[in-house]
Formats: sequence, structure tokens, C-alpha cells
Amino acid sequence: MTAPAPTLSTTRRPHIVWLDVMRLVAILMVVICHCTDPLNASAEARSNPDIGFWGAVWGAAVRACVPLFVMITGALLLPVRQEAGAFYKKRIPRVLWPFLIWSVLFNLAPWFIQWVGGSSALVTDFFPYAPDPSASLSDALRDVAMIPLAFTVYATPMWYIYLLVGLYLYMPIFSAWVTAASDKSKRLFLYLWGISLLLPYATYFISPNLLGVCSWNGFGTFYYFAGFNGYLLLGHMLSKGNDWPTGKIALLTVPMFSIGFLITFKGFRFMTADPNLTEAGFELFFTYCSINVVMMTAAVFLLVQKARIHSPRIVAMLANLTKCGLGIYLAHYFFIGPAYLATVALGLPAALRVPVAAAIVFSCTWTLIFLIYKLPKAKYIVG
Repeated sequence: MTAPAPTLSTTRRPHIVWLDVMRLVAILMVVICHCTDPLNASAEARSNPDIGFWGAVWGAAVRACVPLFVMITGALLLPVRQEAGAFYKKRIPRVLWPFLIWSVLFNLAPWFIQWVGGSSALVTDFFPYAPDPSASLSDALRDVAMIPLAFTVYATPMWYIYLLVGLYLYMPIFSAWVTAASDKSKRLFLYLWGISLLLPYATYFISPNLLGVCSWNGFGTFYYFAGFNGYLLLGHMLSKGNDWPTGKIALLTVPMFSIGFLITFKGFRFMTADPNLTEAGFELFFTYCSINVVMMTAAVFLLVQKARIHSPRIVAMLANLTKCGLGIYLAHYFFIGPAYLATVALGLPAALRVPVAAAIVFSCTWTLIFLIYKLPKAKYIVG
């Protein structure tokens, strides 16, 4: 998702292969995550035990996907060693133009599919969270006009770009503290952030108005320690490495991931068993800034950090994946519905539909972005 940031000198940071492996893991997780949408968003998930079960299994297993991207960003870019203006000029346009192009394509797709003779059901096959898609060009253009302010169900993955731009805006300011703070102070910040990770459950099960939050104040006690900035700092801290052997890391991370997964999976199954489930309840245990997801994310990060790749061919492939990563993220959602339909047509059992669909989506999207990079000015299309 992000390339190494330049230092104040002309020397670039050394290439870090294990971070390329981390990107591969994160991208695969994102693709798998979205390949669960046709299962989890369907009415069949509530009536068919296999569909509901495997949608929950795969959805819970990959919740570390987006947090891993943020941790990679923190590992590479914190602390920012440029003036804020120079940093913004380098980072934001790289994601802004591709984001705008793909957002327009996603929001025009429902109208275009129906204009060429496709049904509204076909649109829903492409975009599982759009049960009643409009065939109106004016509605599509209205969605396009709203792109600077909001994403739609047709451009679901684009929410992350709004987040990423926000993190870029924040990073030069945050970096001043990161540079000056001791490791002890950074750990204290992460402890307080850890408390904030319990708030999604407290506000849902206890009261929405806790620790000073009320109808006229949305900024409670731990608000200033909450959010994805914690993942930025965690990535910065953990990227310094550790000298533990891989076996010892596995003894720590496997139970950590397993506990986080069980909380996420069991919690999601508990919530989706409620016939009166709200959208907020549906997403509750899938919330990225929650204690269970942090456990899984930190476990994956620490374990992948131990990856050592010696094959020049694999290193080159991983480097190409890094180059294509943003484009893969932006474009892959176009392939989700067709890939899932292919698994159904092949008669695959529910347990295999998500991983097979993910393999199709990943290979098709990587090929597409690889070919787009052969065009002139490709960076404006795929970053």
C-alpha cells in the first residue's frame, strides 16, 4: 500500500523484504474478507447453516487485514522526516487520483450494467450489499458528485482511502511526539489506546453515553487515544524487530491469534443469531479498533516479521506486488461477485467458496494492474 519514505538525505531506506511479505498477507486477507460478502450479506446466511458458519469463519479469520496495512504504514513512515507540506505533496496525490478514478467507475457500474441489459439482480451479484440498486444515471452521477465526502456500497473498499488520507494528514503532527517521546511514553500511549479498544462493546452493551459522551459531546475520556493512530504507533514500535527465536514467537502469537479469532467468531455468530440485528450489531465484533482484532493483528505482524526470503525470484515477485498493491486494493472489488458466482457454478461446498473465489480475484486483479502499469501515466490510475 505504501512505498518507503525518503529520508532527508539522498539515501533511500534499505528494502525490507519481510514487509513485502506482510503486504502479501494483508492483501490476501482483504480479498478474502470481501469474498465473504456474498455469504454474510445474503439472506441465505441466516437460513443455511453452512453458509452462515463459513462466512463467519473466514470473515473472522482475516479481520487483521486493514490494521496490517496501517501498521505497515507506521513501520515505514513514522516518524515523518519531512515538512508537512512536502509530505502531503508526495503522499496524498499518489492515492487521490487512483481513488477518484476507481470510485467513479464503481459508482457508474450499477447504471452501466443495467443500461446494457443486465438486471438489478446482476448488480447485486457484483455488489452484495446493494439489494435495491438504482438504474438511474442521475442517481449514479449524484453518487459520483458525493465522492469527495462519502463512499457508497458500490465502492465499499474506498472507505480505507478516506482513512489513509486522514492518517497522512495526521502523521507529520504525530511524528513530532514520536520523535521526542521515550519508548516508555509510547508504551503508555498504547496501554491507554488498549483501553479505548473496549469501548465499542461497552457502548453497545452498557450505554452509548459513557465517559462524558452525550448528545452534545462525542469526545469522551479516551477519544484522543482511540482509532487507527494506535496501529500506526504499534507498527512503528514492533517494526524495530525482536531477537526472540521463531519458535518462541510462535508460542506467543498462535494463542494470541486464536483467542482473538474465537472472540471475533463467537461474537459475530452470537450477534447474527438475533433476528432483529442492526447494522451496528452486525459489525460489532468485526470492528477493526477492538481488542480482539488487535490481538490477531499483532500476532500476524510479529510472526510474519520473522519471514526470511532468499530466492531472488520470489523477492522480485514480492517487490512487484508492493508496486501493484494499491491498484489491487482499489480494483479487486469488481471481481468479487463474478468469482463467487463461479464457485457456485462449480458446485463447491460452502467451506471452499471463499478461498477459491479469493484466489480467482487475487490472480485476476494482479494481472489487470500489472497490465495497466504498461500504460503511460499509469501512476494516475493505479498509484
